[in-house]
Amino acid sequence: MSSVIEITAPSRLHFGLLSFGQPAMRQFGGVGAMIDQPGLRLLISPADRFSPEGRLSERVRATVERISSKLRLDTAPACRIEVLTAPGEHVGLGTGTQLSLAVAAGLNAFLGRQELEPAELATLAGRGERSAIGTYGFAHGGMLVETGKAAGEPLSPLHQRVELPDAWRFVLVCPQDQCGLSGDAERRAFRELPPVPLETTARLLNEVFEELLPAAVERQFERFSESLYRYGYAAGMCFADRQGGPFASPRAAKLVRTIRELGIRGVGQSSWGPTLFTLLPSVQGADTFIGRIRQHLSDADTVLVARPNNSGAQITQHAQR
Repeated sequence: MSSVIEITAPSRLHFGLLSFGQPAMRQFGGVGAMIDQPGLRLLISPADRFSPEGRLSERVRATVERISSKLRLDTAPACRIEVLTAPGEHVGLGTGTQLSLAVAAGLNAFLGRQELEPAELATLAGRGERSAIGTYGFAHGGMLVETGKAAGEPLSPLHQRVELPDAWRFVLVCPQDQCGLSGDAERRAFRELPPVPLETTARLLNEVFEELLPAAVERQFERFSESLYRYGYAAGMCFADRQGGPFASPRAAKLVRTIRELGIRGVGQSSWGPTLFTLLPSVQGADTFIGRIRQHLSDADTVLVARPNNSGAQITQHAQR
């Protein structure tokens, strides 16, 4: 345990769920992709006692307490866990999942234990209650499709993974005046939302398997972009009773319309938002788009360019200084 463990994890975009509320159906499922920015980085180093430091320290503490209980340890491992960089929480980038998985995988390595499979890691970290995109994305990166959880399954099985072209870029637009649902509020929303109609799930599945996946495999940018928008819009309408439409707010809906009017076809909302993403074919295309969209944003909005992450999290060991 004299080594320092460094974990670098990607961020997650969730394009939308496939189903919920129909007892005979697999629950949730969905499509998403991993991106390299803003990402998360933390260090685990030997110490006299457990000490979480840096950003999100209380969330790290809670995760370590859970892991220690699951591993039947008498006390938390004697280590210092420092979160060096992390996106904001509850903005649609899967920060909570990536942090919990990074802590679990890092501690597992710190303790010299055998590497865990995604379902084992999710159980240890306490993730995967609904979506499995972040878990498989942490392990593998890429664009991921999972068709939902059956009763009793700890984690939805991964249906397909596709590597997105390195040249493509996602431009993230994140309004700073709101955040998405999480925790008990999210669970309550799913209880109160009407079930997704079977015909809607069928339409979403058809979009994924007839358009989105083939376009990703064949690297057809325009086809993929249009399908991405159609899928996200239809999936978002399943939350209209809560959001008032397919997007998190009237301002988000207006921004999506503006982006489409600028000729950008691939645009959507990640999870509950507020982060919006747009897909561009290159760095140059992303830079041009940013120059055009700036006039429609407030000074408080953040804009970030991210490339697809096709490798998942990286765990490395360094000699302690």
